[in-house]
Amino acid sequence: MRISERGQVTIPKALRDRFGMSHNVEVEITPTREGLLIQKQTSAKHPVERVYAILSNVGDTDEYLEEIRGR
Repeated sequence: MRISERGQVTIPKALRDRFGMSHNVEVEITPTREGLLIQKQTSAKHPVERVYAILSNVGDTDEYLEEIRGR
């Protein structure tokens, strides 16, 4: 593959098909020690991120745990 004058790279069709990358899929590019990692952007969140906002609104975590345990 080559980088075009405008900085564009064409991902071969076989790879796009294999990894489900259609023309409207957004990707993330992450620098690594070995080079660049290209991944489909996902809307799924890490399990901790899903509960973080819930717990941050609780205030005192000990009180919250006592409450949900019914004490």
